[in-house]
Amino acid sequence: MRLIDIGVNLMSRQFEGDRADVLARAREAGVERMVVTGTDLRSSEAAAEVTGHEGAEVELWSTAGVHPHHASDFDDATAARLRALHREDRVVAVGECGLDYNRNFSPREAQLSAFEAQLGLAAEAGLPVFLHQRDAHDEFLAVLRNAWPSLSRGAVVHCFTEGPEAAADYLELGCHLGITGWVCDERRGGDLRRAVAEIPADRLLLETDAPYLLPRSLDPKPASRRNEPMHLPEVLATVATLRGTSPEEVAKTAWDATHAVFGLP
Repeated sequence: MRLIDIGVNLMSRQFEGDRADVLARAREAGVERMVVTGTDLRSSEAAAEVTGHEGAEVELWSTAGVHPHHASDFDDATAARLRALHREDRVVAVGECGLDYNRNFSPREAQLSAFEAQLGLAAEAGLPVFLHQRDAHDEFLAVLRNAWPSLSRGAVVHCFTEGPEAAADYLELGCHLGITGWVCDERRGGDLRRAVAEIPADRLLLETDAPYLLPRSLDPKPASRRNEPMHLPEVLATVATLRGTSPEEVAKTAWDATHAVFGLP
């Protein structure tokens, strides 16, 4: 099986001491490709830089954007630098961007402003948008729906955790959905587990969101709570079980869908 992880926070400080080893373990687990997530200007620049390294264990692409937690830092200078990053060959999406009304680390007005600006950047660059939404579904969907006609390459709702109704809203619009280890959590993931069986195969993508969201179903349990891309097969196995199909089939359709939405070779 060939696996691609569409959401890895590889530039997180949690990986500073062993980033090369993390990639090696991922490759050993069958993860051949990754999309490295940019969550602010620093990590977006670092992610774009790391994608250019030849001879890496895993082929890397990246996103460039500002997460809603950092929306207060978004200004014209940030937009200009992101615009330059979006022209780089291995930057394949705008984001991670969106709305997070659970934490509200940035004021909601700043989140909305940064989100709308980055949807504009995605339209301008002709790139898909890599999205984050938490506790803001209605307003998030309204903003996204308003921008949709200008988004020629569509959108990936990263780390989708909601139920069938929310999934239907995004699918009707034309979004792809990224499924993480949240689906492996029988306590919190019930809504998502119901939704997974209903997502069309060509819209379902796989991700770890490492170093976050360690799959709860791992057996034996890792000594560390830090998630790694090498655990993507656990997400794959759970998704396959919930869909009543084989891991090989899910891996193939997710691989094809990922390459289509991000325009990967």
